[in-house]
Amino acid sequence: MEYESEAENISRTLMYHVDRPVYNEGCIETELLHRKQKKTQTIKQKLSQSLRCSSKKLQSAVYSFLPILTWLPSYPVKKYLLGDIISGLSTGVMQLPQGLAYAMLAAVPPVYGLYSSFYPVLLYTFFGTSRHVSIGTFAVISLMIGGIVVREVPDSMFDITTVNGTNNTDNQLARDAMRVKVAVAVTFLTGIIQFCLGLLRFGFVAIYLTEPLVRGFTTAAAVHVVVSQLKYLFGIETKRYSGPLSVIYSFIAVVSKITTTNTAAITVALICILFLVGVKEINKRFKKKLPVPIPGEIIVVIISTGVSYGMKLHENYRVDVVGEIPVGLLPPVVPDFSIFAAVITDSFAIAIVSFSMAASMSKIFALKHGYTVNGNQELIALGLCNFSGSFFQTFAVTCSMSRSLVQESTGGKTQIAGLLASIVVLLVIVAFGFVFETLPQTVLAAIIMVNLIGMFKQFRDIPLLWRTSRIELAIWFVAFVASVLLGLDYGLLVAVAFAIISVIYRTQSPKYTILGQIPKTDLYCDTEEYEEVMELSGIKIFQANSPLYFANSELYVNALKKKTGVDPVALLAVKKKGQKKQEKAKNQTKTTNKKINSVVKLTNGQEMGVKHELMDGETHTDLVRNGQFVTANGDGEADCEQSLSFLDRLTGVHSIILDFTPVTFIDSVGAKALKSIMKEYDEIGVTVIVGACSRVVMEDLSKLDFFDGSITRDLVFPSVHDAVLYCQYKGSVDPLE
Repeated sequence: MEYESEAENISRTLMYHVDRPVYNEGCIETELLHRKQKKTQTIKQKLSQSLRCSSKKLQSAVYSFLPILTWLPSYPVKKYLLGDIISGLSTGVMQLPQGLAYAMLAAVPPVYGLYSSFYPVLLYTFFGTSRHVSIGTFAVISLMIGGIVVREVPDSMFDITTVNGTNNTDNQLARDAMRVKVAVAVTFLTGIIQFCLGLLRFGFVAIYLTEPLVRGFTTAAAVHVVVSQLKYLFGIETKRYSGPLSVIYSFIAVVSKITTTNTAAITVALICILFLVGVKEINKRFKKKLPVPIPGEIIVVIISTGVSYGMKLHENYRVDVVGEIPVGLLPPVVPDFSIFAAVITDSFAIAIVSFSMAASMSKIFALKHGYTVNGNQELIALGLCNFSGSFFQTFAVTCSMSRSLVQESTGGKTQIAGLLASIVVLLVIVAFGFVFETLPQTVLAAIIMVNLIGMFKQFRDIPLLWRTSRIELAIWFVAFVASVLLGLDYGLLVAVAFAIISVIYRTQSPKYTILGQIPKTDLYCDTEEYEEVMELSGIKIFQANSPLYFANSELYVNALKKKTGVDPVALLAVKKKGQKKQEKAKNQTKTTNKKINSVVKLTNGQEMGVKHELMDGETHTDLVRNGQFVTANGDGEADCEQSLSFLDRLTGVHSIILDFTPVTFIDSVGAKALKSIMKEYDEIGVTVIVGACSRVVMEDLSKLDFFDGSITRDLVFPSVHDAVLYCQYKGSVDPLE
């Protein structure tokens, strides 16, 4: 409020006065501006300069590739270490259950979720530029991987049950091994794609995943996740589906077997859900009073594991549990290259989505804490995390929103917190993994569902976007519906395509306005929006809020004719017809003394009346409507001599100014359309000039050979007001005060 009042006071007291000639671009480029002489370099010189190595250049490259070297040597131990320790322990404790749970989404054994919570987190500490994000497993990416894994290795490939209903361990192990190979192959390709995009400086690709698109997509992913976890929640056996309509098939499968619900499993799940929701609410309400958030997830895991072990839930109540968790780290294994061809497209989608999520969270924290993140280096860091991790059988990772918020809110200052979190996971892998073998899978399903509450809150975007931007609402809705029905992979492609189409639609459907002057100022606004704005006599100022290029050039021309009420094609048609009638009348002058007075009346819009009054009292009225010549009396011909007063001037408008303030670029089609406009209006005595044209657009016009003998830079002005003053002078109108 103080800033607003200060700005208001300044706007009332500060004044500026400018006394200068009216400039056009021709004058500016010859008198005011002189281009700097740029030293041109050959390709050989450019390559030599870019490839030249120096100590400073080498140091910069090393620091860029290993961002940890920029802050670790000056790490303030007393100031940051305690916060990083608390944050690292809190985040590590949170990673354990989430790693186990998200492995279920990826359709691989739970221990691989722990591997994915260790290796990538460790690597990101050295290569990442964000100080607060928590890298590791995430529901959306895990679900996308799970869909690919189930598609490539469906349950039908292996008979995992015998005649008496007991598990066929050998077939189940074979199925799990195949699924791990697919997940690892996807992770390997994802890492390669991200690393290459980072080296090629393609960090900007995330901008094509707009916030409404990402939020609609992640909301749809939350729906997929919930449906996929229902069978674990209810303790029932169903087939896992993938591809289009998989969420519907999965839901129908669960509903069809709802009568076989395991009472013990659903009871445990509901108790865990209620406890976790309560803990999250307490953490939210007492955030400022609690030194660290209550680790509800690890509490649930520990207690439920103990209860499951003591009550033998698996043996006595047939509650599915995590099962064997191997102790220790696996040796590195080369991914199966034979799988690559089948999953390359899916890997590209995962690479872009995972980077987009990590980049958005990184930017939020960087803005809050006053440092910068490098999008290209983030791509390289994620690529290395996934590529290197794939050799140790991890699945693709990204930034976890919930863990990142915990890492930041508990006092984390640097990625030392992430390093400590990975050490916590490592201790479990090498020493305590067996403890969680009796953990019920229904508990992991409960943890996943509670963590998705935040994503379902994104439905609140709908009323907000309805009020602010219907186009962004359409993007959100298309991303959600397409991802729910078609699956996350195809849904993402549809959503991106729709977002790009929406951009094209905006450029093809801009707001076209006629501007008028705010009295006694050099400011111009929409005449239809403000009462004080006045149109200038004989001058039309036309503005289109878009660039001028091949997709909208024809629409631009049509809107110009409609808004100004001056259609040169229609007027020229009247003029040519009048000239023909005049020639015919001259030939008939010898035999008749009839005389016609012809007057053109330009009405508001695309209609003109040409009225011919004959001396004998007979009247004919010709109309030009939307560029088509229509004769009111039906015969379309004048039978007498006429003199045409409209030959010199066909309209009261003598100048049209095209406000190029919103025009960011122009292509060859747009330049041709602009040149055609100027020439057509010139034929009817109307001067068309351009105002407020940026230097970039001027360079585009120069490269497109827009300026020739008939159209010069003198018809382009640096501001709308310069153009208005020129038109007033040219039209013999009193200049502005």
